[in-house]
Amino acid sequence: MNPLYRRAIWRERGSFSLLIAVLGVALLVGIGLVVDGGRYITAAQLADNAAGEAGRAAGQHITAQAVTGEAPQADTTRAVQAAQSYLAAAGVDGTVTVAGDEITITTTVRRTPVLLTVAGVSSITATGSAKVHLTRG
Repeated sequence: MNPLYRRAIWRERGSFSLLIAVLGVALLVGIGLVVDGGRYITAAQLADNAAGEAGRAAGQHITAQAVTGEAPQADTTRAVQAAQSYLAAAGVDGTVTVAGDEITITTTVRRTPVLLTVAGVSSITATGSAKVHLTRG
């Protein structure tokens, strides 16, 4: 074998390994973004859905005056209790606020990332909210 050719091969040794290492890391980061991005999307859907359903549960509790034809008002204690019960059953943290004929629910869902913990991401947090406005129909 030609000595110049041997020296050229020797200088190129390891360059392919470096390329594979860089591409491997990039591939792992890409997979991490897909997997943990999916976990964020499902957490956001859960937060929004739980807020909406808790709002529906709370909206069922109105004061007795609404039955007699007056404007509907939420029974604050029972509405908050119903919404909190739903959120607890769904395993979602949240707050419920009642102001007259309006009920506001804000939820938070936290997930632990699967692959992005290597990159220093320790938690994925998604929030959801819903407003219920009581009207006569």
